Amino acid sequence: MSSLEEIAAGVRAGSLDPVELVEDALRRASDAAELNAVVYLDVEGARKAAATHDRTGALAGVPVLVKELIEVEGLPYRCGSASMDEVGRRDAEVVRRLRAAGAIVVGLSHTHEFAYGCTGVSNRVGACRNPHDLSRMTGGSSSGSAAAVAAGVVPLAIGTDTAGSVRIPAALCGVVGFKPSYNTIPADGVFPLSQSLDHVGVLTRTAADATYALAALADLSPLDVGTPRLGFVANPEYLQLSPGVLSAWSAAVERFGGVEVQLPDWSHGFTTAANLQGPEAVANHLARSQDRYQPDVQQRLREAAQVQSAEYERAREDAVLITRELDALLEQVDAVLTPTVLTTAPLISEADTADGGLAVRKRLLTNTRLANLTRHAAISLPLPTDGLPVGLQVIAASNEKAAAVACWLEAQR
Repeated sequence: MSSLEEIAAGVRAGSLDPVELVEDALRRASDAAELNAVVYLDVEGARKAAATHDRTGALAGVPVLVKELIEVEGLPYRCGSASMDEVGRRDAEVVRRLRAAGAIVVGLSHTHEFAYGCTGVSNRVGACRNPHDLSRMTGGSSSGSAAAVAAGVVPLAIGTDTAGSVRIPAALCGVVGFKPSYNTIPADGVFPLSQSLDHVGVLTRTAADATYALAALADLSPLDVGTPRLGFVANPEYLQLSPGVLSAWSAAVERFGGVEVQLPDWSHGFTTAANLQGPEAVANHLARSQDRYQPDVQQRLREAAQVQSAEYERAREDAVLITRELDALLEQVDAVLTPTVLTTAPLISEADTADGGLAVRKRLLTNTRLANLTRHAAISLPLPTDGLPVGLQVIAASNEKAAAVACWLEAQR
């Protein structure tokens, strides 16, 4: 399939028609309706934008889906919740940048309600389904963005990532998810989960496409790291892998080479991130009636309300120290590699177990939370596998270095 750069170049040169690109995306969205990945198609708006397109921009004519908790002027603004029935009054900053680069917004993608979940199961319209197996989760919360890219509906989708919400569904659906460093793409116009941890990111088919998209939306300069110095995580918590993930991870370690490294203490980092996220999430929902929220989101907010103010303040202090520790490690290597998720996509039914899906959520979140806490760039790449998709996480000191390492890894396949 054509890359983002090739699509945009074709539109600028006149060999590709934005109208045809949009019609193709609309058709593919209809064909993939069983995934529940697209919650709203802006048929009239997308067709009008295509028909009047000026054939300019780094993303000229590229059809794109936007996660439904990102405000788009004139489109439904519901955040996946039955408690909301609003219409976007303005474009979020990322949408403004998409349009300025020539992209065409064709619709809105499914999110776990208010982005407060990593399974992609809880939404006013039901669960999002994995294109590789409809009985399995996509992961979340940028569930529809990952599923739509994996199914070929669009070549680019926008997501948000507070604890792994771009990278987790990317890994489970077999696409690339790039969470750039904090505020690379401002979260203005995004319904907040945790302002200290929220990032806006992109989902694409390849690392090269993710790099190109980020360069079109933010200040990303090309960087050549040559053969990168790679660090492979050795902390045991990151390596409690299911058989399919273990096989793909072991093959990657052998193929790419590098040194073993210890990331900051997992338990301390995980607790610190949770204690930052919880109070901020509670504050963001304090003025809203939660009676129609999904049960798991209600439960998560109740649990978050138990975090004391002293624990929150301590978390803010500890985040600085943990960030310095990771900064020091990233001076020794160009990137740290980990499995993105400990397991392949769980069954959707596993979200409704006796423990409320707690065990599943932990296995999905274990490896991704650190990069939100420290605000470093992190990318999930699909690894070769004979079974369900497996993701490889790249954590680096800068967007440029993360992109360069990810593209180098992609080229080694």
